Amino acid sequence: MLYDLFDTEITPLFASVLLGIGLGALFGAAAQISRFCLRRGVVEGPERSQAAGVWLTALIVAVLGTQLTVWRGGLDFSEHRFFVSEIPALAIAVGGLLFGAGMVLTRGCVSRLTVLSATGNLRAATVLVVFSIVAHATLKGLLAPIRVSAGSVTVDTGVVSLADLPGGAPLWTAAIVVGLGAIVWRSGARPLHLALAAVIGALVPLGWFGTGIFLFDDFDPIALNSLSFTAPWADTLFWSVASSAVPAGFGVGLVGGVLVGSFLSAAARGELELQSFDAPRQTLRYVSGAGLMGFGGVLAGGCTVGAGLSGVPTLSFAAVLALLAIIVGARITDRVLDRAPSGAAVPAE
Repeated sequence: MLYDLFDTEITPLFASVLLGIGLGALFGAAAQISRFCLRRGVVEGPERSQAAGVWLTALIVAVLGTQLTVWRGGLDFSEHRFFVSEIPALAIAVGGLLFGAGMVLTRGCVSRLTVLSATGNLRAATVLVVFSIVAHATLKGLLAPIRVSAGSVTVDTGVVSLADLPGGAPLWTAAIVVGLGAIVWRSGARPLHLALAAVIGALVPLGWFGTGIFLFDDFDPIALNSLSFTAPWADTLFWSVASSAVPAGFGVGLVGGVLVGSFLSAAARGELELQSFDAPRQTLRYVSGAGLMGFGGVLAGGCTVGAGLSGVPTLSFAAVLALLAIIVGARITDRVLDRAPSGAAVPAE
């Protein structure tokens, strides 16, 4: 669309980097203020209900916006990796469980840890480095054969999307919105945080529209993308060490934008603070969780944002299963840690 409307020398790839920076900066600022994180809405704690309300508000807006873009804008997900009839059930189930366990061990999903790292949290920064290395190794390195083997175990569901079920996209979109809306209504979340969550949710269809329609070019196509953190962090790691050979894309821009937006928000609010590990045992827990998230996020096809916040709004059956697996993995791990000796405790974010 951009290249039909304007005569510009900007390539679609470079334009996608700019788009990623813009969306990422908005995400970083909104997430830093609202403490946006699925883990906080899943594990036991005094703020669980409010945190769940914030995260689900973003999901509601993302679902509505994405499906409206599909209906009015002609957005097509048929070639996206989420849309397969033979679902890699083993990879999704195992990957989701491992990612959920990892985000409990590290006390944050990857999006939250990205925000925290920009505010001076060295624990979060360490986790992201390990996460990126393991994710890249799972995508293209030593762990790739395991990923391929797990992905070969598939189940033919006969449907790729909830839209293929009776009632179609309108019914299932309405069911998701009404069902999650009831939870949000009872959550007791602060209005400001809900408003910021709505902003975060709106970024998802903007990402899909930007990469899939606005920047689409028959002669220089780019991948259809929206908010996610697993592949983008792996790409950012690779680009950081080989930028002369590997160009940046939407994901690299997104990560950079989140870091900038989070930093500026925290600086303006006086919330920049250096934090680090207190003990070797704590370091081991965080590093172990980072590895589980890196490996699990790739197997599952994304993290809480990539498979959840961006994937579920496409109504992809695989994305829904991945999000459910992540939640189950987090709940199980949280229960196990509750029964562990008190020495296993770690400080808050």
